[in-house]
Amino acid sequence: MQKRSKTKYPGVYYRDSKRVGGPGIERVYYIVFKKDGKTIEEKIGRQYVDDLTPAKVAGIRAERIEGKRLSRKENRALAEAEKAAEAKRYTINRLWDEYRLNRTHGKGLDIDTNRYENYLKEPFGEKEPQELVKLDVDRIRLNLLKKKSPQTVKHVLNLLTWIINYGVKNNLCAGVSFHIQKPTVNNERTEDLNPEQLTSLLSAIENDPNIPVGNMMKMALYSGMRRGELFKLKWNDVSFDTGFIWIRDPKGGKDQKIPMNDMARGVLESIARTKSPYVFPGQDGEKRVTLGRSGTRIREAAGLPKNFRPMHGLRHAYASMLASSGNVDMYVLQKLMTHKSPQMTQRYAHLRDEALKNGAGQIDDIFKKQAENSQEEKIANIKDRK
Repeated sequence: MQKRSKTKYPGVYYRDSKRVGGPGIERVYYIVFKKDGKTIEEKIGRQYVDDLTPAKVAGIRAERIEGKRLSRKENRALAEAEKAAEAKRYTINRLWDEYRLNRTHGKGLDIDTNRYENYLKEPFGEKEPQELVKLDVDRIRLNLLKKKSPQTVKHVLNLLTWIINYGVKNNLCAGVSFHIQKPTVNNERTEDLNPEQLTSLLSAIENDPNIPVGNMMKMALYSGMRRGELFKLKWNDVSFDTGFIWIRDPKGGKDQKIPMNDMARGVLESIARTKSPYVFPGQDGEKRVTLGRSGTRIREAAGLPKNFRPMHGLRHAYASMLASSGNVDMYVLQKLMTHKSPQMTQRYAHLRDEALKNGAGQIDDIFKKQAENSQEEKIANIKDRK
């Protein structure tokens, strides 16, 4: 080993070495000091690469003696420990990356990606769930409500909740220590079709070139199935023998079955089967992820309002027609709609109440007619006596 040379600073030495990154020679600096009665020699760095001078090295030596600076070896060990800890650290950003890998690609994921990038990444991305503070989440909710609808804010906070729940469920992180409060949303919006609109819609479906989408819209109207349920409906879930359709992994949770009425059966029997297991397959026979432009085109051709949702609106129309008939009670309607709770079905209760009132009103007509007949008999008797 080359002999070290002294500098004018006590305990600061150097050795000449071939310069790194250029021609010539540069100094490699060392310090020597005593700690706990033991002589320690440490390499500090290179003259040009680390921009060192004897004075700077002397300052580093003083900090090492006073315990204010770690050695190069200790710094490397600390960096490795921090790197290892970071590898185990599941931030919201990292959890989001894992979460979206397990989401089906499509419009829903694209929308959630925008929500994450716009509203969640900056305030929470670098934090672990257990580092979130209720006040910070509440502040985001209140600030968003100043410029966004309650429904939009609820979607954003739902996404945050789903990301955290995904991490907890998969043992990647601890959860938050508080309830993430969402705004109250009045989502009891129902869409209905009068007879003229219904006739116009069915005509538009028949005239549209996209037969699979037309058949899906008919199924939504005849069975009340959700858009996503129709997208993932497989032929194995349709039993023409028992007359039931199985709905797998529905919005409400557990698998459920609904009866197949004659209209729905007719639609399903008219569909030519392919090699795909799906009743309404998407590209290359895989699960469908969108209606494309066809749903909007059919709605426009039928002259329906712009706010009428081609699939969800037909599900509401199905429920509204059943409730308005007066022949279906709320419990049965809940089961047919696969609602998780009766509260979700209550939005249609007023339609059934109206039907019941109309039914009860028939007694008025009966007594009115009876009174009229009685009066006519009295008049006839008077005439006979004359």
